[in-house]
Amino acid sequence: MIRILIADDHQLLIDGLRPLLERQPNVEVVGVARDGLEAADLARDQKPDIILLDISMPRLNGVDAARRILREQPGIKVIMLSMHDDQRFIKESLRVGARGYILKESAASEVIAAIKAVQNGELFFSKSVREQVLREYVEGIRDGEGAAESPLSGREREVLQILAEGKSTKDAASMLNISVKTVESHRKQIMDKLNLHSIAELTKYAIREGLTQLD
Repeated sequence: MIRILIADDHQLLIDGLRPLLERQPNVEVVGVARDGLEAADLARDQKPDIILLDISMPRLNGVDAARRILREQPGIKVIMLSMHDDQRFIKESLRVGARGYILKESAASEVIAAIKAVQNGELFFSKSVREQVLREYVEGIRDGEGAAESPLSGREREVLQILAEGKSTKDAASMLNISVKTVESHRKQIMDKLNLHSIAELTKYAIREGLTQLD
């Protein structure tokens, strides 16, 4: 039995994807999360084999959720779901350990194929993404120019996203189970590293880097 967790903040996608998966033999949907923090919590509780993880979610985006989940449970296989075939999103997903990257416009058969491939230890990409991944590999982009790591740590990225989404320091502390003082320290480090001086500037940076989106 393949145990699957779905993490996506779009109810229409969940309503279409869940029954599709539940009709498959030897597949069990063990939970549904609607943001990245909930996905990390459910992954810890349910210990799924595979997570279908939306790349753009509130509170904690898919890339950083995957980073957190795989740091705690490296045996879980993550397949990213995205509306974007932008190389930046693809590279960041691969860098944190995702095993697949599917565009949301993909046919249902591709989702099933991705689950089977990843469960068998293979990588899987939507057809339109595959060419970019191969080109990047051949040209050495992942380890060369344009593949620079974020200057921020994983925790700093988490704090930045929450603050950029308009939450208070107290809210961030509660969501991440850390103290207000620690959040304030992270915020100062983020501003120092990025040479930014206001929440407005941090928000613009977060949007530009794909950590959050404008509604």
